[in-house]
Amino acid sequence: MPETELSPSAHVDTYCRDNLPPRALWPDFIYEVPEVHYPERLNAATVLLDDVIDSGGADRACVRAPDGTTWTYGQLRAHANRLAHVFVDDLGLVPGNRVLLRGPNNPWLVALWFAVLKAGGVVVPTMPMLRPRELGTIAEIGRFTLAVCDHRFTEDLLRAEIPELRTLTYGGAVDGLEDVLALAEGKDTDFEDVATAADDVSMLAFTSGTTGRPKATMHFHRDILANADTFSRYVLRPEPDDVFIGTPPIAFTFGLGGLVVFPLRVGASTVLVEKATPDQLADLIRDHGATICFTAPTAYKAMLSGGRAEALTSLRRAVSAGEHLPKATWEAFRDATGIALIDGIGSTEMLHIFISAADEDIRPGSTGRPIPGYRAKIVDKAGQDAPDGVAGRLAVQGPTGCRYLADERQTVYVQDGWNITGDTFIRDEDGYFWYQARSDDMIITSGYNISGTEVEEVLSAHPDVMEVAVVAAPSEERGHVVKAYVVPVGGCERLGGEEGEAALRTALQNHVKDQIAPYKYPRLIEFTDALPRTSTGKVQRFRLREDAAGEDRP
Repeated sequence: MPETELSPSAHVDTYCRDNLPPRALWPDFIYEVPEVHYPERLNAATVLLDDVIDSGGADRACVRAPDGTTWTYGQLRAHANRLAHVFVDDLGLVPGNRVLLRGPNNPWLVALWFAVLKAGGVVVPTMPMLRPRELGTIAEIGRFTLAVCDHRFTEDLLRAEIPELRTLTYGGAVDGLEDVLALAEGKDTDFEDVATAADDVSMLAFTSGTTGRPKATMHFHRDILANADTFSRYVLRPEPDDVFIGTPPIAFTFGLGGLVVFPLRVGASTVLVEKATPDQLADLIRDHGATICFTAPTAYKAMLSGGRAEALTSLRRAVSAGEHLPKATWEAFRDATGIALIDGIGSTEMLHIFISAADEDIRPGSTGRPIPGYRAKIVDKAGQDAPDGVAGRLAVQGPTGCRYLADERQTVYVQDGWNITGDTFIRDEDGYFWYQARSDDMIITSGYNISGTEVEEVLSAHPDVMEVAVVAAPSEERGHVVKAYVVPVGGCERLGGEEGEAALRTALQNHVKDQIAPYKYPRLIEFTDALPRTSTGKVQRFRLREDAAGEDRP
């Protein structure tokens, strides 16, 4: 069912629809599985919450927190409806207004997310780690005048001095700011959800800024459901009795899907964790009997390194995304727990995972195959289809796709109707996709093409390496050389100074030479206690490249 024109909008404030990219610049959308054929009028909040309750799920556990808080589906709806009344009755929200939400993962953030959608608003979820300059940029793009912020994270938002922004708090008092939860006391627990169009914008999700100024990706109400009805339904296959848990922020689309949309789509429950080290995550999995976990490869590796495999016995599913999953980590986790990690690649532009594999379909080291409802291929620099076995740019189509808000980079991400994700992959003859690098992370040295990810794979398998990122460093002699930024197990202090660093550096270089072609070894290795990351947890490779470019190398 190809799109021809947009449905009549329920939005009174038409800013989002007015700033969709021209239709000619949209990707081609495909609707190849029946689950993604939605009615013309659709509010994602109604489907995820009210429809579950109407089918008899009002008393089912829905959202949980480590402090013992548990809300049923009925209780979450009551809270969301009261807050929706506040937005409409007290704050004057009209459909289409953007509302910034700022806070860590907890039940109130989820209630606010639902309240905004029920009222017909557009959610602008943001990481609590964002600083004033970043918040100012988001405000400039999203043009919102209302923000609701966890009381512990108001300082940077106020320092951003966003013009005409009305800020409310939740969870605690802040001098000079109204508490939205206090306003909600006594409000009616019934609310008539706005009958938004399925193609009304429901959310502005900002890219994490690994390459500079963030972009606002615009997602329709139907898009929120589409990832649940493709990846979750066909690959993850959750059940109503599952207990979800994980560490990605809800403001990160990986977290929104894995910790809110996917569990609620099937009537399951979710444990919302504000912040947890891998060791703490293992404890929470054990204590709550969690069955499905979403986190990054590094966290899975760290739980094993900490000897916490026994705490993970309740898990039946574990999803790894956000960074490439090394084969060594996959094998170590399976050997220790019996669980085959589900790898996947997604993007903020596509909303969630579109290539993955589970169970007997997994080929360790491969990201997987296009999930039902999506297509993928490899294209060369000229945009032509690349043959199997040849590295090229990943191109994807499906029921979700890139629509930037008034951003000229739309033509970079969308080309010839395909979403070009910025990743370099190889597709094999069986249709499995093998990650090579971000397209701008291929390292050319002395005429050789080197995949930084391949070097990372080898280094990450060394027992003294906790994390690693590989980039190109400029070289007068070779053009570029391979540089590795390594977080050693136990931190830099354990190395005991320059002598210990030199010994490990040599050991790692020899390890790489022993495992792959010697020309690929990292001529430069810098030890660090942490890699720079975005607020979504992704490694900021542009910062590492900037650091590596600080001076010419041998």
